[in-house]
Amino acid sequence: MAITALATRLREQGRDIISLAAGEPDFDTPAHIREAAIAAIRDGATRYTPVEGTAALEAAIIDKFRRENGLHYHPGQVIASSGAKQSCYNLAMAVLDPGDEAIIPAPYWVSYPDMVRLAGGRPVILRAGLDSGFKLSAGALEAAITARTRLVFFNSPGNPGGAAYTRDEWQALGAVLERHPRVVIGADDIYEHVYWGREPFVSFAAACPSLHERTVTINGISKAYAMTGWRIGYAAGPVELVAAMKKLQGHSTSNPCSISQAASIAALDGSQDCVRAMAAAFRERHDFLLAALGGISGMRCIPADGAFYAFPHVDAILERKGLADDQALCMLLLEEAGVATVPGSAFGMPGHIRLSYACGIDTLREAVERIRKALG
Repeated sequence: MAITALATRLREQGRDIISLAAGEPDFDTPAHIREAAIAAIRDGATRYTPVEGTAALEAAIIDKFRRENGLHYHPGQVIASSGAKQSCYNLAMAVLDPGDEAIIPAPYWVSYPDMVRLAGGRPVILRAGLDSGFKLSAGALEAAITARTRLVFFNSPGNPGGAAYTRDEWQALGAVLERHPRVVIGADDIYEHVYWGREPFVSFAAACPSLHERTVTINGISKAYAMTGWRIGYAAGPVELVAAMKKLQGHSTSNPCSISQAASIAALDGSQDCVRAMAAAFRERHDFLLAALGGISGMRCIPADGAFYAFPHVDAILERKGLADDQALCMLLLEEAGVATVPGSAFGMPGHIRLSYACGIDTLREAVERIRKALG
């Protein structure tokens, strides 16, 4: 977001800037979802709702989990929040006491470690680099768990690496967690539908049913339905944990936006053709960008299973250009190429940069050509 803000300032100064920084779909919210919101306004659905969301949204979330993930919940196990980010934050605050540890595989979404710190906990970062496909191994997880470990965050497909865990990989990690009953699992599935992996998508709790009662599954409507500004996320898990998350939310934001809740019901209950169409477009952009970046000397990039980010390794470029770190490379690309990217160090993985392909192929083609020229 900071890089995006800087790119915006440069645009305001008259610079021609292409931003590959923001993780935000470039599509409009589908028409039937927008119409549901308009109808809700006309019908006067503009007042407070229960903290956890309306009964209708709760039912839509429960049905989504049953229909798409094979996960079964009842109303007391579900909460809607102002974005999946708030659901993750509520979970950290509900679980962690000062001094508790939370395991976070890197590369990670930038907010996980600071959520843990705000809760008084200590983030334990486990790096899983390009050579391991940006996935955490069962052995590394086992070695990191201590008597203070209370929480582990998983994100699949992941931001920024785009890697998704298979059923077998989840089960190997689950076998480790079976031996540590105090550890709660936070499974962030926000990119579930921006996915093209070789195997069908599977959520952690579905792959490891014996850990269902220790897993909080987090999702939302921002990425799949191009609804980032509507700010609706949701979570489902054990009754006691969800009740604690509701208490926290009740004293912070209270309910998420009532109009956005109505729109989210239309998104979850309606036709999913729009979701599939957007995912197909992201897959096409992924394939183009992967090949294009592979043609730039010094960039190592592996295929993603989903999300909408390329995360190439750039140490060879840093050495060739005499740059101190990935942040210096991002500044060079912004100033000399007019392309905004994000340093991998922000995601716990120095020596990489993140490029978002939540934009059209023509824009990506121009961005790659500018990067190629700037890097010689």
